[in-house]
Amino acid sequence: MAKGVKPRVKVPKSASAGETITIKTLISHPMESGHRKDKEGNIIPRSIIHRFTCEFNGQGIIDVVLAPSVSTNPYFQFSAIVPEAGEFLFRWYDDDGSIYEETKSITLS
Repeated sequence: MAKGVKPRVKVPKSASAGETITIKTLISHPMESGHRKDKEGNIIPRSIIHRFTCEFNGQGIIDVVLAPSVSTNPYFQFSAIVPEAGEFLFRWYDDDGSIYEETKSITLS
């Protein structure tokens, strides 16, 4: 597990049924490609988030595959239609097998 990894998600607290909302996510992660060296000349092991997904009430909304060239602290902004009240589930998949999750609920206004 990479050190200091922290997912952040911004979702409106409420929306009207059928409304399109904007979702913003950021995960603090070093995204080491495995090609850099530390001060002693040792290769820093590869550690990247290689996949990001978002579901709403169990239904997939977005599924992104990332490559080692993605910068530190990957940020995503995307839109989703809210058909009903429910819960968003966000997952970031790390090379080392770690999965970082965050959930956000939304109500109908």
